[in-house]
Amino acid sequence: MNLPTLPARSPDELPCTAAEVDGFLARPTAQVLEVIARTPGPFLVLGAGGKIGLHLSGMLRSALDHWGRADRVIAVSRFRSLRDQAAFARLGVETLAADLGNSAELASLPAAPTVFFLAGIKFGTATSPELLRATNITLPATIAERFCRSRIIAFSSGCVYPFVHHTSGGATEATPLAAVGDYAASCIAREEALAQAAATRGTAIVLLRLNYATEFRYGLLLDIADAVYCRRPIDVTTGYGNVIWQRDAVAQAIQSLELAASPAVAVNLTGAETLSVRAIATRFGALFNVPVEIVGTEAETAWLNNASYSHRLFGTPPTSLETMLTWTAAWRRQGGETWGKPTGFERRDGRF
Repeated sequence: MNLPTLPARSPDELPCTAAEVDGFLARPTAQVLEVIARTPGPFLVLGAGGKIGLHLSGMLRSALDHWGRADRVIAVSRFRSLRDQAAFARLGVETLAADLGNSAELASLPAAPTVFFLAGIKFGTATSPELLRATNITLPATIAERFCRSRIIAFSSGCVYPFVHHTSGGATEATPLAAVGDYAASCIAREEALAQAAATRGTAIVLLRLNYATEFRYGLLLDIADAVYCRRPIDVTTGYGNVIWQRDAVAQAIQSLELAASPAVAVNLTGAETLSVRAIATRFGALFNVPVEIVGTEAETAWLNNASYSHRLFGTPPTSLETMLTWTAAWRRQGGETWGKPTGFERRDGRF
């Protein structure tokens, strides 16, 4: 099994051109190729228009192409947020424009043995409780009913856990869930709706508790890099976090499809380290050769996940923290586009 090689570059350069970013982030790993080799299609990716759906869909498509398979990969979204249909077409992915909340449009979607469910809402929900409930609680139950005969890989959040001490190593899948704010409560309710479907209908489901996937244009690392580069003070009150490079998160999400079961299985997805915001800011200061202004004092607790279970199954995510930092700094120095959507990682009240 041979993957195409990428050109060697010095550590302070980007691994690809700006035009190649989405293809780079959708490049399948050897482990993904192995999983797809034994997984029948077609594949549905629901809520594909957000931050992860393009790369997930593209990695599935690329893996199938590697094996010479024509199984459909169908990305479903209203395509009104980050991604338009043309972005998927550039990666060879088929699209269907549909509102998942519309019962007729949902019923019209084709059946598929494997369904990735990415739809959800976070930002702006502090003032829109009805939208939060409709998207994060009602919709998952509807999806689980519509695709009860499929295997469902559902994206959740590390926010379902309580804050834990920064020396704890992070919350594990066995940590009791506890909501900090309405958004976290809706994430727990989403999981409960899906778990209920697994229990009552026997639907095979895996719940992916993802904690801060980051890439060139979005993520916790970019938030810190941008503040340092623009000489804004860094508040370290929320002083610790986890990150995982987006390609690594997508690859492990695809690998996790073989874990789906009834009862539903929860899996934490994030990097291996508990990161210090202060240390990251300091490193960016060195990479940009600018002074760093730190304000605040680190709280002892934060939203932190322990992903040792997924690492035992899938391996430690291969993209190192130093690589992520140097790529993010190079992207920012070169004026690369960003999504303009801060993660809000600093918030400790759970309101987004």
